[in-house]
Amino acid sequence: NRVLDIILEVYECRSDQDEFFIPLIKSYMCEHQTLCHILGFKFKFHQEPNGETPSSLYHVAAALLQHNLIALEDLYVHLLPQDSAIVEEHKREILEAKQIARKLTMVVVPSEKSEDKEKDKEKEEEKSEKPPDNQKLGLLEALLRIGDWHHAQNIMEQMPAYYATSHKAIAIALCQLLHLILEPLYRRAGVPKGAKASLLKPLRNKQAPAPVETFEDLSKDVFTMLGYLGPHLSHDPILFAKIVRLGKSFMKEYQSESKQDTKDKLDSLLSCFLSVSDQVLLPSLTLMECNACMSEELWGFFKLFPYQHRYRLYGQWKNETYSNHPLLVKVKAQTVDRAKYIMKRLTKENVKPSGRQIGKLSHSNPTILFDYILSQIQWYDNLITPVVDSLKYLTSLNYDVLAYCIIEALANPEKEKMKHDDTTISSWLQSLASLCGAVFRKYPIELAGILQYVTNQLKAGKSFDLLILKEVVQKMAGIEITDEMTVEQLEAMTGGEQLKAEGGYFGQIRNTKKSSQRLKDALLDHELALPLCLLMAQQRNGVVFSEGGEKHLKLVGKLYDQCHDTLVQFGGFLASNLSTEDYIKRVPSVDILCNQFHTPHDAAFFLSRPMYAHQILSKYDELKKAEKGNRQQQKVHKYISACEQVMAPVHEAVVSLHPPKVWDDIRPQFYATFWSLTMYDLAVPHNAYDREVNKLKLQIKAIDENAEMPLNKKKKEKERCTALQDKLQEEEKKQLEHVQRVLHRLKLEKDNWLLAKSTKNETITKFLQLCLFPRCVFSAIDAVYCARFVELVHQQKTPNFCTLLCYDRVFSDIIYTVASCTENESRRYGRFLCCMLETVTRWHSDKAIYEKECGNYPGFLTIFRASGFDGGNKADQLDYENFRHVVHKWHYKLTKASVHCLETGEYTHIRNILIVLTKILPYYPKVLNLGQALECRVHKICQEEKEKRPDLYALAMGYSGQLKSRKVHMVPENEFHHKEPVNITTPGGLQNGPGNSSKPAAAAASTTSKNEEGTAEDAGEFCVTAIARALCLNAILKLRTLCSFFSLPEQKRRKLDTHSSPSHSSAVKVSMA
Repeated sequence: NRVLDIILEVYECRSDQDEFFIPLIKSYMCEHQTLCHILGFKFKFHQEPNGETPSSLYHVAAALLQHNLIALEDLYVHLLPQDSAIVEEHKREILEAKQIARKLTMVVVPSEKSEDKEKDKEKEEEKSEKPPDNQKLGLLEALLRIGDWHHAQNIMEQMPAYYATSHKAIAIALCQLLHLILEPLYRRAGVPKGAKASLLKPLRNKQAPAPVETFEDLSKDVFTMLGYLGPHLSHDPILFAKIVRLGKSFMKEYQSESKQDTKDKLDSLLSCFLSVSDQVLLPSLTLMECNACMSEELWGFFKLFPYQHRYRLYGQWKNETYSNHPLLVKVKAQTVDRAKYIMKRLTKENVKPSGRQIGKLSHSNPTILFDYILSQIQWYDNLITPVVDSLKYLTSLNYDVLAYCIIEALANPEKEKMKHDDTTISSWLQSLASLCGAVFRKYPIELAGILQYVTNQLKAGKSFDLLILKEVVQKMAGIEITDEMTVEQLEAMTGGEQLKAEGGYFGQIRNTKKSSQRLKDALLDHELALPLCLLMAQQRNGVVFSEGGEKHLKLVGKLYDQCHDTLVQFGGFLASNLSTEDYIKRVPSVDILCNQFHTPHDAAFFLSRPMYAHQILSKYDELKKAEKGNRQQQKVHKYISACEQVMAPVHEAVVSLHPPKVWDDIRPQFYATFWSLTMYDLAVPHNAYDREVNKLKLQIKAIDENAEMPLNKKKKEKERCTALQDKLQEEEKKQLEHVQRVLHRLKLEKDNWLLAKSTKNETITKFLQLCLFPRCVFSAIDAVYCARFVELVHQQKTPNFCTLLCYDRVFSDIIYTVASCTENESRRYGRFLCCMLETVTRWHSDKAIYEKECGNYPGFLTIFRASGFDGGNKADQLDYENFRHVVHKWHYKLTKASVHCLETGEYTHIRNILIVLTKILPYYPKVLNLGQALECRVHKICQEEKEKRPDLYALAMGYSGQLKSRKVHMVPENEFHHKEPVNITTPGGLQNGPGNSSKPAAAAASTTSKNEEGTAEDAGEFCVTAIARALCLNAILKLRTLCSFFSLPEQKRRKLDTHSSPSHSSAVKVSMA
C-alpha cells in the first residue's frame, strides 16, 4: 500500500503523464478496493474546515475512473458534501431567491430599501469570499476536462437539476467538451459563408465521446449534454451561437426534404431542437445580460419555425422556465423591478432614453418586461403612444415575443371583456386593441398569430376581439369605418380610390403601402381572408341569438354593429388591396356564399360585388383589344356585351336565393343589377374632385410663398402636389366615362326589370323587402346609393315602377323599422331617409322642377292602365298641388311615428328615433306645427332622462338644440300646402285601370284626409315587411317593441289604436303569430 501511495503521490505531482502512470498502476495489479481506499484517504485529508483539495488529485481520480481502475460508487462515499447536504443547499438557494423576489415586489420606504440592499450586498460578498469546497463538483470538473462523459453524467444524476452546472467551472468544462464534439459538424454545416474560424485540437483521450459528423449523431450525447447544461450555456456565447447556427442549418435541410422516410427521421430531431430551444437556448439568453447579437442570432433560427411552435416556446419561457432555477427567479424579480423604474419615468418627452433602457432590458427578458408593460397599458391608456415610440430599439425576436404577449394578455381568462354594467366593452380590451393597431403598423411584426387568434374567437362564437382586427386594419391600411362622416367625406367616398384617400377619411392616409402589403400577405399566406369574412358575416346575425337572452340589448346592438362594421372595413380592405386574380380565386360566387356557407344575402353581395366589377372591366378591356374602334358608341356596346357575359351566370345564380313567387314581380336581372352596382357607378362627385384639386392648388401656392423652405424640398413637395392633382383629374375623367357607360346600359335594361304579373303594391313590397331595406342599413354609402337608385329608376321612366308608391311606403310608418335597428343602423337609416327627403323636398320646392322631373313620368301616375302601358293621359298624373298635399302627409306620418317612439319609454326606440331625427334634420321638420310638437316631446325626454339615462339625455339635448336652430327655416302649414280640400287620387287609391282614360268618381272625390286613410293598407303591408326584417335581423329588439306596446296602460293603448289605421293592429297580430 505504501508503494501504491507513493506512485499516486508522484502521479499527482506529474498529472500530465497519464500515458506513463496508467499502465504502471495497471501493471501493479492491486485490488480496485485498495486503490480506491488510498485515494479516498487522500480526499479525506483535505476535508478540514478550511482545506482545499488540489486539482491534481481530482485529475488523478478522474483518470483512474475513466480507465476503470476504480469504481465511482466506491470513491463517491469518500467525497464531501453528502448528497442530502447538496439537496438542502439547493432548496435554500431557491428559498433565498424567492425571498429576494418578494422583497423587490414589496413597497418599502426608501431608507429601508437602501438598508436592505446593503445587507443583501454584504451577504453576497461573504458568500463569494468563502465558497465551500465541494469535492464531488471538483471530481466532476476533472472528468469533463478529460472527456469522461459517462462518469460525469452519473455524478450529475445524483444532484438536483442544474445544480452542478450552476457552478461556472463545471459549465465551462462541459461547454469545452461540447465544442470539441461539435467541431466536425459545425465546420460542415454551421460556419457562415466567408467566416474563418480557428481550429480546435481534438481530445487525446480515445475514450472521450466521438465527434459528430451528421445531424443524426447529435442524438447520441450532444442533446443530453445540453439538457444538463440548461440555462448555464450563457457562460459560453460562442457555443450558444454554434448551436443556433446548427439548428438553422438543420431547419433548412428539414424544410427542403421531400422524401417521407427521411422526413420521419428528421421529425424526431426537430423535437430535440425544440426541446433544446425550450430548456437551454431561451433560459441561457435570459442570463446573458443585454446581448442583442445573440437575440438576433436566435431569431435567425426561430423564424424558420411556424408561429405555433414559437409561441409555445415563448409560453414555456414566460410561465415555466423562470421558476426552475434560483438564478432565473432572481433575474425575473430584478427585471420587474427595473421595468417599474423605467415605466414610472416614461413620458413623451423622454421616449429616446427610456426606449434605450427598455431595449437593453428586452434583449434578455422580453416576456417579463412586456408582461409588465402590457399590464400598465391596460390600466393607463395614455401610455400607449410613448410605449409604442419607445419600442424602436427592440430586436426581431423581441417583436415576435411582444406579439405573443399581446395575444396572451387578450386571451386571459381571468379578465372580463365587459364592464360591470354589461353594456360596454372593457377599457383594458380597448387599450390593447389600440396598442395592437399602432404596434403592428409601426414595426415589422408577424401578423399570423393575432389574425388566427381573432379567427379562433369567431369560431368559438365570441365577437369581442373583432375590436383588434378593426384597429389593425384601420392603422395598417388607413381604412376607417364610421357613420359620423360629413357630407363632403361621404361624397368623396363615392369616387375613385385616390379621391377616397384624399377626402374620404378623417385622417390622411399616408405611408400605409408597406403595412397594408404586410397585412395582405399575412392573410393570403395563411388563407385567412375568406374565413374571416364568412365568420364575421355569420357571427353578425348569430350574436342576436347567442347573446340576446343574457346580455343587455345595448351590448347586443354594439356587438352586432362591431361585427358588421368590421366586416365592411375588412371587405373594403380586401377589395382595394387584393389583385383581381387573388380576389376571384378566393371569393366564391354569390349563390355558393349564400347556400353553402350560409352567408346573409347583403354580406354575400358585398363580398362578391368587387369581383363582378373586376370581371366586367377585364372583359371590356379584352373586347376593346379584340376589335379596335375609337367611337364612343362602339365602346358602349362592348361594355354592355361585357356586362351581359359576366352577369348572365349571376342572374341564374340569384334565382335559387328566393322562392319562385318573388320572380313574378321583379326579374333576377333587376335584383342582380341593384345589388351589384355602387355609387361609383351611378354618379361622378364633381364637387369632391374640385374641392381636392383646389386644396392642392392652395398647397402649391403656399409652398411657393414659403421663403424658409429649402429649394430642393420645395421642388419635391410641388412635384408631389402636381402629380396628385393630375391623378385626381385623370380619375375623374375615367369615372365619368364609366358612369356614362353604366347609365346607357341601365337605359337598355330597364324595360325588362319589372313584370306586371302582380299589383304595383306587391312589386314595391318585394323591392323594399329584398333590395332597399336590407341595403340601406348596410353602410353609409349604401344608404345614399339606395336613395339615388330609386331616383334613377324613376328618371329612367322604368315601366311598372310606381315612384310615388315607393316613397309613400318608405315614409308612411317608420316605427317598426326604427325599433328594429341597432345604433349604427339607425344612423344609416336616417341618412337614407335624409336622401329620400332631399329629393322629395326638391320636387316640393318648385313647380317647374316638379313638372320637369315628375310631370310626365310613369312613376307619378295615379291610375295604372293595362299591362305594358307607359304613357298616360295628363289627367292621370299627380299634379303639383296634390303632390304638396302628399308630402305634407308624409311629414305628418313621420311626426306621428317619431312621437310614438319617444313616448314608449323604451331605450332603443328613443335612442334610434333621436338618431334618425338628427340625420334628417336638414329636410324635416319643415312645417312649424309639426316641429313644435316634436320640440315639446323632446323637451319632455330631456327632463325625464336627465338622471335616469344620461346617454339618452345627451342625444335629446343635442337634437333639441339643433331643432331650435332650424326653426327659422320652418313655415306655417298653409305655406307648405293649401289646406282647403282639393280633388286628388293618392297612392292609396292607385288602381290598375280597365284601359279607359277617365278616373273613377270615388277616387276623384277623395281628399287629403281620405288619402291618409287610403294609404292604411299600404302602410299595413309596409309594417309587415318591416316586422319580417326585424324578426330576422334582431329578434330581441322586435320582442321588446311588441312588449312595450302591450305594456302600455289600457286607456292609452286604446287611444293609440284609435289614432292608428287598422293595418297597425293587424301588423301586431301578424308579428305575434
